[in-house]
Formats: sequence, C-alpha cells, structure tokens
Amino acid sequence: MSQNNNIVPNSTVTRDLRELDKNTDNLYESIVVISKRANQISVDMKEELNSKLSEFASSNDNLEEVFENREQIEISKHYERLPKPTLVAIDEFLHDKVYFRNPSKEQE
Repeated sequence: MSQNNNIVPNSTVTRDLRELDKNTDNLYESIVVISKRANQISVDMKEELNSKLSEFASSNDNLEEVFENREQIEISKHYERLPKPTLVAIDEFLHDKVYFRNPSKEQE
C-alpha cells in the first residue's frame, strides 16, 4: 500500500459529521463509501502482509522456529503500527481521493 502525503492518525479522531456529508449530501451514503474503501484497503494490506510473510514459509519449520523468526516479527509489528484502514479511508474521502458514484442518482 502506498503511503499518503497526508499524515493519517493512528488513533481515534473526533470528526465533524458535517464534513463527512459534503461530497454526497447524505451522511449515510458517505459512510457506505468510506466503509467500502476501508474494506478495499484492508484486503490490499492483508494481501501485501501475507505475501511478505509467505517468504518465510518453509515446509520443515516447526512452531518454535516460526516464533523465533525476528524478521517476520518485525514485519508483523510494522503492519500493526500502520493506521487502521477506516482512518485511511476517512482521510482519503475528506481529501477527495476516493472515486465513487451512485447509479440511482445518475438516473434522475
């Protein structure tokens, strides 16, 4: 996953709900867009992490060797420190970095 130019917080942030519905004029629609984007980010991060950890997979590792693998632990810790997908999705949404459309609005 590429890093944003903006700094995304790692913890809970209080949001002004009026900011979230500026792009859609509907808070619930905004939440759906953010939720879908967060799911995309989560899947991408999980695939990236799994591909990096798969480099350490070996058919003859026993459980103790897996737990002692320092590089694997460092990679896991790195991903744990990254901002949560929801926080990234909200930041992207607020900075107009998310493409979305509502087909039902286009038919009007």
